[in-house]
Amino acid sequence: MCGIAGLFLKTTRLEPELGRLLSVMLAVLTDRGPDSAGFAIYGQGVAGQRKLTLRAKGGFDVQALAAGLGLACVAHDDHAVMRFPAAREAELRVALAKHPEITIIASGARMELFKGTGLPEDVAKRFGLASMSGSHAIGHTRMATESAVTTEGAHPFSTGADQCLVHNGSLSNHNDVRRILMREGIGFATQNDTEVAAGFLSHQLREGKKLDEALRNALGRLDGFYTFVVGTETGFGVLRDPVACKPAVMAETDDYVAFGSEYRALADLPGIEGAKLFEPEPGQVYFWERAA
Repeated sequence: MCGIAGLFLKTTRLEPELGRLLSVMLAVLTDRGPDSAGFAIYGQGVAGQRKLTLRAKGGFDVQALAAGLGLACVAHDDHAVMRFPAAREAELRVALAKHPEITIIASGARMELFKGTGLPEDVAKRFGLASMSGSHAIGHTRMATESAVTTEGAHPFSTGADQCLVHNGSLSNHNDVRRILMREGIGFATQNDTEVAAGFLSHQLREGKKLDEALRNALGRLDGFYTFVVGTETGFGVLRDPVACKPAVMAETDDYVAFGSEYRALADLPGIEGAKLFEPEPGQVYFWERAA
């Protein structure tokens, strides 16, 4: 059991409410995943700029480091978002690699990613999710099965710039797939099976596949029971395994598309009473996007 929540806004009118709405959805899904939680939120990008989401250990002062590099940095508990001109990314990655107290957990023009152990409502409050705005977001509440309860093992897992994945289920062949991907240069920080799914998508995208094609290829390569929700710079996608063992429900209105592991996660969304409700079909890729 784990809980997945996703919200893609079709209108800019609701963007200031995105974080608040997602925080409610995650809190409702607590009993599906009480040990840890996380979310990725896609805010307004700035032309020519990029950002890294960092996690610091041992009270390391990321803001002081950023100031020394002449960069802006916003702290969120033990996470921080560092903004910079896109041309400096390679240089900054080299500089950050000299500090073992820092882990880069996400990168991109728009995506910021936060995760931690504890009840989902507490994790959301710690990072200030309710005050965040944006066009779309995905979140996860975890009940650990394949690896330890750690921040590293919490979802989402980044699959590339402005891309991440959350997962409900269990992959039976993740160890075999991990070994193959490692030979292809894909690195892993945990024994979590979801990180293998993220690594598989990263490899597919690196090989030139489009996201929808990469998700379809996952059907033939990843064994087990799973529902994936994937965030990208312009939207989000949904995929259930061919058996569709794990629960999933979606709602679509003129204003948004929402995903929940259970309907009650959607029940407080505005206009839900008039939404088109449906269960995503097994083995079918769904994807919604709007112009970046």
